[in-house]
Amino acid sequence: MYQPIIDPNAPFQPDYEPVVQDLVCFLRGGVGKNLHSIYVYGSVANKAAKKGLSNIDVVVVTQKGDIENRATVLNSIKWRFKQSFPFVRDISLQVTDVETVTDLENIFVWGFLLRHLAVCVHGENLGECFGDFETNWEIAKNWNMDVEDWIAVYRQKIAAAKTINEQIFLQSTIAKKLLRASYSLIMYKDKRWFNHPVACGRAFLHYHPEKQIEIDRLGILFSGKPVPKRSVIGFIDSYGAWLVKAYKKTEFRIG
Repeated sequence: MYQPIIDPNAPFQPDYEPVVQDLVCFLRGGVGKNLHSIYVYGSVANKAAKKGLSNIDVVVVTQKGDIENRATVLNSIKWRFKQSFPFVRDISLQVTDVETVTDLENIFVWGFLLRHLAVCVHGENLGECFGDFETNWEIAKNWNMDVEDWIAVYRQKIAAAKTINEQIFLQSTIAKKLLRASYSLIMYKDKRWFNHPVACGRAFLHYHPEKQIEIDRLGILFSGKPVPKRSVIGFIDSYGAWLVKAYKKTEFRIG
């Protein structure tokens, strides 16, 4: 079953249309001749962003190599957004180049992302270089085999959170990632793709009904409900360990 493609002609939400336009203008000026194309993915691309909660997720493809002074460019964008679009929670900026995107070894990462999950907002759309994808284990593992690393990063950030609002944002973010990673574990069997984390959790339970309590708790964390920090960390440790082990076990079985 081939996955759907986001309609590139569907307009962004009215609040986010000027955000995307400003982003494109700034990146064109900041990256210059080395810029090949710009893509938006995530909730903004799916026209489901929520003011004050959603990030804007961006891929910048260069003609060759990295962006010169990448940190300065990113920090400048963040500053501009805080001034002009304070409802954008943060910006996630990934940078790659044309050679990397079109390398067949990266087809299940960049090919799938640009073909099915992103909208090209400037330049030549490299997503059109690829055919439609079926969900499979190669896609799942290329997106999630680093699950152990990012669990550790977010655990540390939550432990260091100084305010309840900061903690809620972080726990919601990791819950979203854990729900999606949970579904990706069985995606090669289910043959679908869900954008909403809660839908990912529901589909995952068809294959792992014994994890009902864990998925319910992830739903609570994702919802933004305040939860004692110790409980959040304890849950991340227990469920995270199970998920990491499950990915390794599946990779060993399927390869």
